[in-house]
Amino acid sequence: MNSIAMKKLLFGFLLIFPIHSLLAQKSNPVNKGKKWPNFGFAFDLVDFDPSVPRKDSIYGFSAMYWQGLSKRFDLSVRYNGIFSNKINNDFITSDKNRMSSEFEISLHVKALRNEKAINPFLSAGVGIGNYKKDSWKRYELAGGGLQFNFKNEFYFLVQANYRYSLDTDELPHNMFYSVGLTRSIYSRKKNARVKDRDKDGVTDNVDACPDSAGVVALQGCPDRDEDGIADKDDKCPELKGVSHYQGCPVPDADKDGINDDEDKCPAVAGVIRYQGCPVPDSDKDGFNDEEDKCPNLPGVKDNQGCPPISAEVKKKVNTAAKNILFITGSSDLQAKSFTGLNEVVKIMRDNPEMELSIDGHTDSVGTNENNQLLSENRAASVKNYIVSRGIQASRIVSAGHGEMQPIADNRTPAGRKQNRRVELLLSYYK
Repeated sequence: MNSIAMKKLLFGFLLIFPIHSLLAQKSNPVNKGKKWPNFGFAFDLVDFDPSVPRKDSIYGFSAMYWQGLSKRFDLSVRYNGIFSNKINNDFITSDKNRMSSEFEISLHVKALRNEKAINPFLSAGVGIGNYKKDSWKRYELAGGGLQFNFKNEFYFLVQANYRYSLDTDELPHNMFYSVGLTRSIYSRKKNARVKDRDKDGVTDNVDACPDSAGVVALQGCPDRDEDGIADKDDKCPELKGVSHYQGCPVPDADKDGINDDEDKCPAVAGVIRYQGCPVPDSDKDGFNDEEDKCPNLPGVKDNQGCPPISAEVKKKVNTAAKNILFITGSSDLQAKSFTGLNEVVKIMRDNPEMELSIDGHTDSVGTNENNQLLSENRAASVKNYIVSRGIQASRIVSAGHGEMQPIADNRTPAGRKQNRRVELLLSYYK
């Protein structure tokens, strides 16, 4: 049989074969549209040089394996046996019964999804052939063909490839034609037995909930609250939850808006900034630390959470203040002032939480500018003395007010004397 006769046979077969009554209409429900592994055989014809007339055509057969990589990509591996002892009229062996062997691997790109009845495809691959004893030659191939799908069980394949030789001294470039049939390793009847009662796309053989439509990720079980936990395992199927609580939301026992997994005080309502705990009350005086001016000392409301200053302490401080004396017209302390100020120093040493405010005042004699400066300097002088006795400067605030805050009449000597003063005020907060 020559090559022209073989080509006519192929086209005639396509015209008379009863295609439409046998072709497949649906994809395999288990393999999701990919081609199952297939094995088959083919009848081949090889034209090593159609321009050179020859008496006999070179023919052969193939054993094939096809496997779907995706809905449109297939991989094939095939063995070709070619019956000829010469190529291009050159004898490659004296054995007239010589059969050359070829091995090929190819990738096929289909124009349509695999389940389509008639599907054109393109091919590309590589091969190796043994045309002379102990001599193997490599070639590359490219071409195309048609696939006819018979219910995803049988595939009728027609192919034509141009094969490019990598060693033309022994193997010329050539055309390869093939007609073959493959069969899936899974039968159609076997696949037909796989059902999907709830029509959720998950077949009954792998569906954990075959009578309730569900989602693939949960083996076909429904998930009404869409929390990723199947309703059959969800104790709160209407509320989004977490697996740790069997599908229920994380609880909030104290109803403070902070779930128990993040709440440091799950049984007591609290606030976010304290990780679900109430604002602390370190001194247990009923005033939380954010409102308590003395968070480490039990205090009273009238003193903003600080303990009250005793009348005795107030008296000692007031006495010390009345006995603060300066050299006339200056900010230098007289020695008579030291006894009272030392008493103030002792009180502050005994009460390290206490702070002291020092306010200097003058009478109206002189200019406002001079009086302001003098009052500031006198208050600072008192502060410096107390600091020199070991009290931290950060615990003391001094300020001068000049003549702006009189407590008596500046028109009389007695009134001016009262206005020339330094006021001391102990407190537990600034």
